[in-house]
Amino acid sequence: MELIKGTNIDFVGARKIGWWISATLLAVSLISLLAHGGPEYGIDFAGGTLLQVRFESPVGVEEVRSALSVVGYGTAVIQSFAGGSEVLIRVAERAEGGTSTPEIVKQALQDAFSGNEMETRRQEEVGPKVGRELRQQGIWAILFSLVGILLYMSWRFQLASGTAAIVALFHDVLITLGVFSILGKEVTLPVLAAFLTIVGYSLNDTIVVFDRIRENMRVFHRETFASVMNRSINRTLGRTVITSATTLTAVIFLFCLGGEVIHDFAFAIIVGVIIGTYSSIFVASPILYEWQIRLAGRGKPGRKR
Repeated sequence: MELIKGTNIDFVGARKIGWWISATLLAVSLISLLAHGGPEYGIDFAGGTLLQVRFESPVGVEEVRSALSVVGYGTAVIQSFAGGSEVLIRVAERAEGGTSTPEIVKQALQDAFSGNEMETRRQEEVGPKVGRELRQQGIWAILFSLVGILLYMSWRFQLASGTAAIVALFHDVLITLGVFSILGKEVTLPVLAAFLTIVGYSLNDTIVVFDRIRENMRVFHRETFASVMNRSINRTLGRTVITSATTLTAVIFLFCLGGEVIHDFAFAIIVGVIIGTYSSIFVASPILYEWQIRLAGRGKPGRKR
């Protein structure tokens, strides 16, 4: 069943509007990242301690911060949820002396809220060296995946298609990273997993469009490349919208009901699905179009404009 059919939108003619939108989003993302000195890494990558505690009675964030200030951890990142009954504490500093950071934090909370029973629900510790190693491995994972995608797309289609897909993926990841920077959200291992998921989702959408373009180039070989591309994107538009809508519906429920631990992962997927759907039409396809008409202009194998 097709909910969207019979459209005849001139996507190729509107490609310059897409350039401006993408350029604006990328500029804002880069400015934010530069202003903040790069992404804000979480405990996984920066090292430190994470504690999630549950109180019998709700407590305020400022009350928790005051309690931690007594032991020198007033700059900790504190998040309250579950109506104030649960508190997530991220401490970047490492404790000195024989007592570990988690024990210092928990003791400070017990002293401050002695009449309020406290339960430790989650505790994580990552050293600075391990954090750096995880960060480097995460970057390499993304780079290797992009190289693999370029090789696959060049073999499955052509170099132009592979290059267009890679540029679109960089576009998607950088804008999503920029959104995290603007909102002050941390990049953690689950968020890195979300970035890799975004790469896969966006690539799948791009392959569908490129595959339809290749099929239509054989069927409508008398038409210009611009006409074939517009026809292909319009033919896949219904599938693209339905797939994105169903994916977003599931991820939005995950974002709203999945809890604090998976909150940032789901948020990254939401942003990535929206940007990835846009980029397959207004970034990857226009790059392929520009590549082809330049090849044709140089007398190399290509299609007329």
